[in-house]
Amino acid sequence: MYFDPGLLIIGFVFMGIGYYVQNKLKSKFHKYSQVSLRKNLSGREIAEIMLRDHDIYDVKVVSVPGKLTDHYNPLNKTINLSPEVYEGRSVSAAAVAAHECGHAVQHATQYAFLKMRSALVPIQTFAGKTMTTMIWVLFPLTMIAPSIMPMNMALLIIIFCYGSFTLFSFITLPVEFDASNRAIAWVTNRQIVTREESFMAKDALKWAAMTYVVVALQSLATLLYYLMLFLRRR
Repeated sequence: MYFDPGLLIIGFVFMGIGYYVQNKLKSKFHKYSQVSLRKNLSGREIAEIMLRDHDIYDVKVVSVPGKLTDHYNPLNKTINLSPEVYEGRSVSAAAVAAHECGHAVQHATQYAFLKMRSALVPIQTFAGKTMTTMIWVLFPLTMIAPSIMPMNMALLIIIFCYGSFTLFSFITLPVEFDASNRAIAWVTNRQIVTREESFMAKDALKWAAMTYVVVALQSLATLLYYLMLFLRRR
């Protein structure tokens, strides 16, 4: 089942699309990291200003090692920026810092889709562990002892796992797009960026969001594949 041609085709197609999007993303961020902001503000400074403007005083802006490791952690309320963004004074740094602040604003205002995604994290974790068990234990069992683990039962478990992955991926989309929209609106209205810089920041964030779109579509395609496989066996 795992080496079925249909599944391999899905994997190769989305691997190619993902590779293209990742390269495009890195290219855009590298390009815009060379463009200095007229305001000459660092990513840290932009994040702190945006937080204050939204009356958020319990979120810290910290630097974390790595590249494109930027994220907002709702558990300890920290905006984690890579050194290139934390210290950078470029369009890319401004876009990323404001985007991560967008997540902090979502958290503070209890944005519905963010709450939904957070609620799904335990299910996502359980599904991930279940898939690992499927690969190493249950799937070989369907080959060796089908009476103990029938193939249809194995398929139903996989469908449940990919169903949760797909749901999580699609709920992530509005969370990411909304954070980007908040970021662009704020940096533009606050005149953190010029009109030209605003266009560049929007372009960079668009390609960052596309990585989530690819993941969601790949998850959906895999789910539909296993669903059709199950229905065909019935």
